[in-house]
Amino acid sequence: MTIARRALLTLALSAAALSAPAVHAQDKKELTIGATAGSNIEVLRLGIKPLLEKRGYKVKLVEFNDYVQPNIALAQGALDANFFQHITYLNRFREDRGLDIVDVVQGPMAPFGIYSKKRKSLAEVKPGDRITLANDPANLAHGLALLADQKLLTLKPGADAIRVTEKDVASNPLHLKLQPIEAAQIPRTLDDAEYAIVNGNFAISSGLKLTDALLLEKTPDHYMLVLAVKGKDRAQPWTQALADAFRAPEFKTVLDQKFPGYARPAFLQ
Repeated sequence: MTIARRALLTLALSAAALSAPAVHAQDKKELTIGATAGSNIEVLRLGIKPLLEKRGYKVKLVEFNDYVQPNIALAQGALDANFFQHITYLNRFREDRGLDIVDVVQGPMAPFGIYSKKRKSLAEVKPGDRITLANDPANLAHGLALLADQKLLTLKPGADAIRVTEKDVASNPLHLKLQPIEAAQIPRTLDDAEYAIVNGNFAISSGLKLTDALLLEKTPDHYMLVLAVKGKDRAQPWTQALADAFRAPEFKTVLDQKFPGYARPAFLQ
C-alpha cells in the first residue's frame, strides 16, 4: 500500500469514527426522564410519555423526592431530561454547581398553596403561629415571597428574590415562627403547625387536594416548571420531540381532563 493510499485510508477511518457517535445520538429512541413525586411525574406519565411512545420512543420515568438529585443525575448522564424545577432554580443550581444543563420548554405545575388544619383562613392568623415551608434555597425564597404578598411579613428592600432567607425578613409584626424543613415532609406538619406552605406536587402526592388550600398562588411565569437537558443535547431530535410533546394539543387535553387548576404557560392556556 502506498503512503498516499495509507493516508487516505487513515483519514476515512478517522472520519467514520468521528461521525459514528453523532449518528447514534440522532437515532436515540430510549429516553430516561426524571421528575419529583406527585403531580410532576404524573404529568409525564399521563401526558408526555404516551405522545412520545406514539413517535416510536421508549420512555422510562424515574421518581425523586428531593430537588438536588434530579439535576445531578442529569448532569452525570443517568437521565436524558428532567422535569421538576422552575427557571430561577435551574439557573442558580447551574451557576452554583458549574453544570451544563439548560431549559428547553415550559410545562404546567401544581401551584404553591398555604394549607392548614387548625385555621379556616389566613384572616385567622394569630401571633406566634408556626408556619412550615421548604428549606431548599429557591423554594424557601418562593415561600417567603408568598408570605410577603399576603402582607404577613415584609422583606428587606433590594433583597435578591431568588436568594431570600429568614435573614432577609425586615418585619414580622405577628412574630410568626418560620420553620424551614425538607419540602417533601411539609404535608406531615399539618397536624402540628398552624400553617404550611406546600409545593403543589408534594401536596398532591401526600393526598391533599389543591382545593383544600386556604390560598393557591397565582403562579408567575418565572415559577413555571421547565424541562431540562444537558447543554450538548439541546439540538438533538429527541429533545425536539420532547418539546413538541409539551406543546401538543393532545397534551393540553390531558391537562384539561386530569389536572384542572394547574398553572400553565401561555401556550397551554
